[in-house]
Amino acid sequence: MIIDAILKIDANAKVSVDAEDINKIIWHDGNPNNITKEDIEAMIPTVKQELKDAKANKETKKASGKQKLKDLGLDDDEIKALMGA
Repeated sequence: MIIDAILKIDANAKVSVDAEDINKIIWHDGNPNNITKEDIEAMIPTVKQELKDAKANKETKKASGKQKLKDLGLDDDEIKALMGA
C-alpha cells in the first residue's frame, strides 16, 4: 500500500519498503521529489479506494458476463465450466 501511494504521487519513483512500515522506506533514487511521510499518508486513502473500486468493478463485470451467458441460453453448470469454477 505504501509503495502504491508513493507511485501514485510519482510514477517514476525508485523505492522499496521493509515490512510495509512507512518508517522503513528505502529511496533508490534519492527521493528527487522530496515526497514526505505526510504526502504518503494522505495518498493511502485514495489508493485504498481505488483498490476497492477495482474489486467492485471486477465483480460487476463478472456478474454481467454470467448474465449474458444465461441470456445466450447456457445453464449454471455450463457457465461454471467455462469460468473454471
